[in-house]
Amino acid sequence: MKDEKKHWLDRPGNLQRLLRWFYVICALLFAGDLVIHRHVIHPWENLFGFYGIFGFIACVVLVLAAKEMRKVLMRKEDYYDDR
Repeated sequence: MKDEKKHWLDRPGNLQRLLRWFYVICALLFAGDLVIHRHVIHPWENLFGFYGIFGFIACVVLVLAAKEMRKVLMRKEDYYDDR
């Protein structure tokens, strides 16, 4: 195992640098909401950061819904070995 090739994400410094860039890009996109003019249909779309907040809430709801669906759709561990 010592001969395994090291990838660039295996070094913690590179991963931290990547996360920092990700946070900077997210902050710039969120701040861009101040400068970019949108043509909105509903009045609540004019709220600052609406699309970022909406996307975050939608993602959380999807994860929670998937956790509940798992209880209904999940099979036993030996489902295919019952024969």
